[in-house]
Amino acid sequence: MTLELTYLIWSAGLGLVYLSVQAALYRRQIGIAEANTTRDNEPDPDLMAGRGNRALRNFLETYGIFAALAAGVTLAGTSDWMTEWGCHLYFWARVVYLPLYIFGISPARSYVWTVSLLGLILLFVGAVI
Repeated sequence: MTLELTYLIWSAGLGLVYLSVQAALYRRQIGIAEANTTRDNEPDPDLMAGRGNRALRNFLETYGIFAALAAGVTLAGTSDWMTEWGCHLYFWARVVYLPLYIFGISPARSYVWTVSLLGLILLFVGAVI
């Protein structure tokens, strides 16, 4: 298995972590009984639940791009140092990003997001050259 596919699989697991954190923060705010309803009259998220929502949304906005690039590089057989570094940067930056976002550590959160973007750019460049 290529390093890109390995990171793609681990990134899916990381997505489950993001989802679990978001769900836990939401349930902490409104309670389990309310979370198990249809939530027709859902309250606005509190500070932490809002951060969990935004962190998950941010991950999902980049994950599709990462998945397409990692799969494309693997299928095309164009894995090289650039695509591998792109995977490393994307994945580990996304690992660090979640707690930084949840605990409101700025501007470090933005810097780490930029590192994950650099990983996507390296993957893209490696895929097309």
